Amino acid sequence: MSSQLRGTTICAVRRDGETAIAGDGQVTMGEHTIFKTTARKIRRLYNNEVVVGFAGNVADAFTLCEKFEEKLQQCNGNLEKAAVALAQNWRGDQAMRQLESMMIAANRERLLILSGTGEVIDPDEGVAAIGSGGNYALAAARALLQNTELSASQIAEKALHIAASICVYTNDQIIVETV
Repeated sequence: MSSQLRGTTICAVRRDGETAIAGDGQVTMGEHTIFKTTARKIRRLYNNEVVVGFAGNVADAFTLCEKFEEKLQQCNGNLEKAAVALAQNWRGDQAMRQLESMMIAANRERLLILSGTGEVIDPDEGVAAIGSGGNYALAAARALLQNTELSASQIAEKALHIAASICVYTNDQIIVETV
């Protein structure tokens, strides 16, 4: 059995000036063991002005989150500049290139995906999802956004519940943060 800790689903939705990021609490060891069910993979950074959710290898995700917080400080909270600066480091630093993690970051104005290849992606339709159940959550969130009047936080949470009912690496211990 692999000793790598993995598994999570993060979903972000922007609607009516609100951005919500939801994450489940599951951490999986290897392919077969649920290691923890109540992990917190959503964090508030930079004086609570930025919310991030991360997926992938747990240690790598924490490292990435710390480095992003440093960039936010250096860029005076400018989300886009901090994301680009982190992406430049991620691509240029041999140790960072080994990080197996992704992140969604949002503030009041922007929603971005920071990929494992050092890219900064502005997602279509104000919806983003990453992690094991990311595709399920993305499909659910897009359908809810197009066919309901639910708030961003309600859509993000419901999308995670749908992903949890399909993906074995996603559970229903969901945390939602809005900005």
